[in-house]
Amino acid sequence: MSRVAAIDCGTNSIRLLIADASANGAPGPLTDVVREMRVVRLGQGVDATGELAPEALERTFSATADYAALIREHGAGRVRFAATSATRDARNRQVFVDGIRELLGVEPEVISGDEEAALSFAGASSVLPVTGDDAVLVVDLGGGSTEFVLGDSSGVIAARSVDIGCVRLTERHLRSDPPTAAQIAAAEADVDAALDLAGQTVPLDRATAVVGVAGSITTITAHALGLSAYQPDRIHGAYLDIETISDACTSLLEMTRDERAVLPYMHPGRVDVIGAGALVWRRILERVAAVGHGAITGAISSEHDILDGIALSIRDSA
Repeated sequence: MSRVAAIDCGTNSIRLLIADASANGAPGPLTDVVREMRVVRLGQGVDATGELAPEALERTFSATADYAALIREHGAGRVRFAATSATRDARNRQVFVDGIRELLGVEPEVISGDEEAALSFAGASSVLPVTGDDAVLVVDLGGGSTEFVLGDSSGVIAARSVDIGCVRLTERHLRSDPPTAAQIAAAEADVDAALDLAGQTVPLDRATAVVGVAGSITTITAHALGLSAYQPDRIHGAYLDIETISDACTSLLEMTRDERAVLPYMHPGRVDVIGAGALVWRRILERVAAVGHGAITGAISSEHDILDGIALSIRDSA
């Protein structure tokens, strides 16, 4: 066995996976050793300013230092650090890159939207295998961007990353608590425009199933299931029909932040942005259902995503 460490640094959270993998790139599942998540909001203000804020960098560096200690403690031999939307957008990304390199001892990668999409598909499909003639659409709804990846048993067919995410749309539009009808309409217009872009590259009408990944979607699933706590084993692989998901999304969008904060499955770092995440997920499913002419009636949630894809990429490069 080979022990690897993967870090996914997004717009809202930074996550660590230390896992054991089959040696020499042999196929097979990863075995989790450590799986952690911190909400650091690296993308704070990036949509408006184009720069990573000093306090956001400090939060991210602090979490990375803790992760570096865990990687040393658990003896991971190889490490890959991948940063996504917020870092791609920032003019001062070199400050971030230099700080992570100093803390972790490896060169952080600011990956493209296309690579982010491919890694998300690899992570999701590793535990929810794609078989036969299925064309599965994996949707990775992040803080700054959302990735659409259509793939089948042979791999990725088409992928597109677009600049809609829960942090970006909250900062741009959903400033009231709860958001106003005008703010919601403006955010939906952004999502619709992004879906038009995604559809130019990814044939959404070919999807025979939809898998949603990342924290916004899994939290919406927890809300739809009415869980008494955040329970990954109940969320992972859960299939819900679109009406149930849409009702859960609308409920979260219309709640005040205080009402969201007391939900037993709500991470404190998602309280202010989950409404935007819910709006995006609802709109995506409405579009995919409409263009699919009845083929898509629900969606599956996956706890495995780009983080697992990063770890698998380390194993497969051996």
